[in-house]
Amino acid sequence: MTRLSVNINKIATLRNSRGGDNPNLVQVAKDCERFGAQGITVHPRPDERHIRYQDVFDLKKIVTTEFNIEGNCQEQKFIDLVLAAKPEQVTLVPDVLGQITSNHGWDTIKNQQYLKDMIQVFKGAGIRVSIFVDPVTEMVEAAATTGTDRIELYTEAYAHHYAENKEQAIAPYVKAAETAYQLGLGINAGHDLDLQNLQYFAQNIPALDEVSIGHALISDALYYGLENTIQMYLRQLN
Repeated sequence: MTRLSVNINKIATLRNSRGGDNPNLVQVAKDCERFGAQGITVHPRPDERHIRYQDVFDLKKIVTTEFNIEGNCQEQKFIDLVLAAKPEQVTLVPDVLGQITSNHGWDTIKNQQYLKDMIQVFKGAGIRVSIFVDPVTEMVEAAATTGTDRIELYTEAYAHHYAENKEQAIAPYVKAAETAYQLGLGINAGHDLDLQNLQYFAQNIPALDEVSIGHALISDALYYGLENTIQMYLRQLN
């Protein structure tokens, strides 16, 4: 069964826009779990424009499912945060300073030694590691040499092309996932997955462990309500 991890960055963005504590991030995380989510994801950035570093510690105290922290391990502050919080999973993303959202995976060939070193740091602390990759066979193969436990397939290209030709859009992801599975890697996915394209993706990707969904899910919750929306996403997966 593919697990749903809800990314609550957008809740933090809304809270920060007024400077108070409404909506309350901790309560939303509790509610997401109560409504069926099997994980909570956050992606803190150096400017703390959505998730604040203190949020990570507050959430660690109450999350009872899987806590997943995404971010750029090229920032020492992020490394220190993850090692202090000790989530179940850390997802390494090659962001740059000031980036609005993640827009590509790691070049696992060029950055192979760097990733090996970083992954060893996190795994040494007992944290499962996933790394963000594009659906390119060579990148998946190189990822398998880094010591990572999982990869997270960056799905923006799939989502962008889904409406025009879903078979063509998913083809490289199927190939990448098959390669990952054969190499013993767990498979996560995320970015722009939504109620329109999620079911087809999940049905066609072998051994898909987890999807992390934030922007679309929180946007849908404005119309359908948070509990109903989470249930709708779970039905697409299962």
